[in-house]
Amino acid sequence: MNKPKPLLSNPIHLMALTQTTHSDPPQNDDALCSHPQHNQEEQSSSSLEETPSSIGSPVKCLSGVSRFERAWAHWTKLGRPKFIVAPMVDNSELPFRMLCRKYGAEAAYTPMLHSRIFTENPKYRSEEFTTCKEDRPLFVQFCANDPDTLLEAARRVESYCDYVDINLGCPQRIARRGYYGAFLMDNLPLVKSLVEKLASNLNVPVSCKIRVFPKLEDTLKYAKMLEDAGCSLLAVHGRTRDEKDGKKFRADWNAIKAVKNELKIPVLANGNIRHMDDVQKCLEETGADGVLSAETLLENPALFSGFRTADLVADNEKDYVDGKLDQADLVVEYLKLCEKYPVPWRMIRSHVHKMLGDWFRLQPQVREDLNAQSRLTFEFLYSLVDRLRELGVRVPLHQKDTCAARDSAEAIS
Repeated sequence: MNKPKPLLSNPIHLMALTQTTHSDPPQNDDALCSHPQHNQEEQSSSSLEETPSSIGSPVKCLSGVSRFERAWAHWTKLGRPKFIVAPMVDNSELPFRMLCRKYGAEAAYTPMLHSRIFTENPKYRSEEFTTCKEDRPLFVQFCANDPDTLLEAARRVESYCDYVDINLGCPQRIARRGYYGAFLMDNLPLVKSLVEKLASNLNVPVSCKIRVFPKLEDTLKYAKMLEDAGCSLLAVHGRTRDEKDGKKFRADWNAIKAVKNELKIPVLANGNIRHMDDVQKCLEETGADGVLSAETLLENPALFSGFRTADLVADNEKDYVDGKLDQADLVVEYLKLCEKYPVPWRMIRSHVHKMLGDWFRLQPQVREDLNAQSRLTFEFLYSLVDRLRELGVRVPLHQKDTCAARDSAEAIS
């Protein structure tokens, strides 16, 4: 079981990249939770001219064998992380990544960034992508449908990450309208050109995140094409583009296993992860090199430390104990991180709703008061947590009872 890690982070906002200043932010959920100037002195102590992670010269100069060796050498240099925060729009931002890292996550993706807006809009760059020196290993994910625009965006971040990732898996309507994500599965030559453009011009590896095709043979051809184009790591979500509801459709681990067996680069698995037993089972059944979690982490950022929510222990209560940690504790930790690393209030509001969902079901009037707030403050959110506690609400996170597990094993033997 992973022990929580201390938080020792100095913030790096990409102000030096954009060379912009911020006027007083508007008072709404799109505004930053605090002004970037708040951390200016601390930021200056962290160099923005860090040496980029690199697998050497661009892959156009490498033979196939050498490219695969370098892909694995890079993954090994990063420690071969197995527990990874998946990319989530508006939800895998820096404070949340750092919270998950404290509780066992070994690597993380940024939220999906729109490559065209990232290249054109300095405010978007500085607000939507922030990092710090402890925020590694890090995947920076872009959606794109133009190779040159994608490369321009990628070059702005390659010094601050370990992989530039291409989103080829988003199944939402906005991706259909914008012609990116999983809707590029209908235009494989374009997908290939996106990967080749980055692989031939960046000094950090290119990774991709995909969904599977309905037919396994199509998925394998797709994965092999990405590898041949220069992809150095592939994350596979085991659902099709049409299977958007994770609760309704189970991810196909057999398809992920087949991709892993087909490729020579690291492969990550995504789908069906609710707790650490699922993580271990997924790694064993797919042979994947790591596991991504998304929705479950939003409710329980301590998943990778072995904590699970009450609904996931209902059938085996005797095997679990109160982990002396609850989601209100995690909200407080998250808010403190947000004070340190400013992010738009809309992200904070979303996380508070996700983490305190079970608590709000017991005290719905507290949720209504949160929804009624057009302008959030840290003071209000801290008082909201205090109010829930004063009302006697506590929904603990649980951990396996090691004594019970040992007694059970001895009985079986």
